Amino acid sequence: MLWIDLAVLLTCILFGARLGGIGLGAVGALGMSVLVFGFGDMPGSFPGEVLVIVLCVVTAAAALQAAGGLNLMISLAEKLLRKHPQRITILAPLISYVFTFVCGTGHVSYSLLPIIAEVSRKVKERPERPLSISVIASQFAVTASPLSAATAGMVALFSKNDSFGLKDILIVCVPSTVIGLIAGALSVLKKGADLDQDPVFLERLQKGQLQSETEASARMNIAPLGAKWSVALFIGAALVITLLGLLPNVRPQFTVNGSTEKLSMVESIALVSLSATALMLIFSKISPEAVVSAGVMRSGIIAIISILGIAWLGSTFFEGHKDQILGAISGYLMQYPWLFSVTLFLLSILLYSQAATVAALMGVGLQLGIAPPHLIAMFPACNGFFFLPTYATMVAAIQFDTTGTTRVGRLVLNHSFMRPGLVVTIVSLAVGFAIARFFYGV
Repeated sequence: MLWIDLAVLLTCILFGARLGGIGLGAVGALGMSVLVFGFGDMPGSFPGEVLVIVLCVVTAAAALQAAGGLNLMISLAEKLLRKHPQRITILAPLISYVFTFVCGTGHVSYSLLPIIAEVSRKVKERPERPLSISVIASQFAVTASPLSAATAGMVALFSKNDSFGLKDILIVCVPSTVIGLIAGALSVLKKGADLDQDPVFLERLQKGQLQSETEASARMNIAPLGAKWSVALFIGAALVITLLGLLPNVRPQFTVNGSTEKLSMVESIALVSLSATALMLIFSKISPEAVVSAGVMRSGIIAIISILGIAWLGSTFFEGHKDQILGAISGYLMQYPWLFSVTLFLLSILLYSQAATVAALMGVGLQLGIAPPHLIAMFPACNGFFFLPTYATMVAAIQFDTTGTTRVGRLVLNHSFMRPGLVVTIVSLAVGFAIARFFYGV
């Protein structure tokens, strides 16, 4: 039954990944039905806490977008890039990282990519350089953001153990991904021929295929008061959540049946996120309907459905065959825990989602006996979907670069995002393990 159930699991992952969107979650639920109704397997742990956090955080982010706060942040970033165009290969990925870190989703980079492409071409910088590392930055910031669905999964995983939580994720993953990002930016600083020597660009220029260079106007000259309120409230909520994670004693305590219990981070994130949403509705004067119809909300619902199906299927498979799996591989992983990061990386290539990868495998790692600090250090390995040039932000970056420097090579895998992606992954993991050893002694 182990191999039959594993075949069902892998089949669902492959077909779900090909369908994309909610297909991953729906096919995961179909696999659950086969295991439960067809083979009589007991359902695994329901990922309720993860879903609650994602729903609440996405609601706040959707309110930010509906109020115009996201456009305001993009406008400020555009002004910064235009002010320092010669440093765009360093500044662009840092801005992309900060935006994703604050908003909790890499999809915010869609608005930045055309600006990066335009400014690069204007100053005769090869657009591939800042575009490729900016896309990678938007992916890796997800595995450091306190507001991302992937981090929500990690927080929920450790929620029953107060020894580890959001503060540990921030302590390890923020510096590791930032240092990895800097290394990635340096790796593409001189990548490829300069723009005026690139054969594809010169061919397009000669054929008149390039549009004339026109500088886009700022998205808003004077930001509406409601947009400013939404940015202040959203960033304030992110800071409060971070503070509650870093300083557990700040959270309220309650006496239950004679024992003292602290407000969990799951409950804290949910309360702060929805409270910020309520304040944005009041001060930014936006309608609830506008929040529900925001693009961020749509992306969040897709993430929720995907996490529900694939996480439930994964836990059902593992819990049903726990003893066999532990007996077969626990010795290797205890001796070489970094091997688990390879598994995370490979699965993320198929799932196209950090949150789905966390939901499917991180709990397995914990049950295999891998130390929590090592799991946190391996968190950035969940960004492996840059390996194939098919992710939405990568495709968008290729399309926005009218010069043709950002592209997929003839061998497919030799695309513009491979070098920065691998550099950021390797450096982030190395730094993460070093931090885990320094702070936690493992």
